[in-house]
Amino acid sequence: MTALKLENVNKSFGSVHVLKDINLTVEDGEFVVFVGPSGCGKSTLLRVIAGLEDASSGTVTIGEDVVNTVPPAKRGIAMVFQSYALYPHLTVKDNMGLGLKQEGQDKAIVEERVAKASKMLDLDAYLARRPAELSGGQRQRVAIGRAIVRDPKLFLFDEPLSNLDAALRMNTRVEIAALHRKLSASMIYVTHDQIEAMTLADKIVVLRDGRVEQVGSPMELYNNPANKFVASFLGSPSMNFLEASVPGLPAGQTLGIRPEHLGFVENGQIGGTVTHVERLGGDTNLLVSTDEGETLTVRLFGQDLTEVGAKVRLGFDPANAFYFNDAQERIFQQAA
Repeated sequence: MTALKLENVNKSFGSVHVLKDINLTVEDGEFVVFVGPSGCGKSTLLRVIAGLEDASSGTVTIGEDVVNTVPPAKRGIAMVFQSYALYPHLTVKDNMGLGLKQEGQDKAIVEERVAKASKMLDLDAYLARRPAELSGGQRQRVAIGRAIVRDPKLFLFDEPLSNLDAALRMNTRVEIAALHRKLSASMIYVTHDQIEAMTLADKIVVLRDGRVEQVGSPMELYNNPANKFVASFLGSPSMNFLEASVPGLPAGQTLGIRPEHLGFVENGQIGGTVTHVERLGGDTNLLVSTDEGETLTVRLFGQDLTEVGAKVRLGFDPANAFYFNDAQERIFQQAA
């Protein structure tokens, strides 16, 4: 069954065309991540799905129902925001159950659903506390619990981890992934963080300037990017792009090579000087200025002793290279 279908969805604010002919299908139980830089339209698209913004044209279908004119409360969705939006005077238990009470649900049903969500999110010890007595990660779990108790057709997450520190982001990311497995629910998650996208998604939707650039699984997009933008956005450190440093590269083409696919080779294709070293323990990143004046990153696994100022020669397997034309589109077979 299809959880969500978008057909030719457009959104304009006055003369500004924000979403441009968006077509997308989300299957039942699928975890889909919208990713892209600030201003690409991902949060606006989520708000159109939620009904917080009206589509200027096109069709939004949730389950079997076209919902373009259906108010948010009637769409069968639950949304988790970047801000926790908890009521400070209510306990955790009351914050989680408030939406159900406002819908007029029977008290026993409210108690049952809150208890189930609380256990799932390990919040039982905090039910009597108020938001000010919780950590940021605990508050975010309460916000997620409030969404769970509504038993929605579709969960919508709008950059829910942005307010957390690095360690909490990782922990909460793991919790959200585990929650998805437990609930087998359809989830749409907006982020600008490609690590969140790569680690959470069944399917990634890469957006730029209001358009869908590519849709696919994390590894499909990582291994087979459709264009230079997608190639650059997914992967950490980012893909290297070279025009002058690789012998024999045709004019107008750009070669892309991921940092982990470069290594020291005595007669390597690329010469350069190390300008910066990042020793991360498990691996080492080198910043290299090539002899032709381009900059690239080399990712070496393990602890490497190369120092700043070292002259190096770098090589790569051509099978790992990507080629792009002057329109930034992928060339799937290098020109002869």
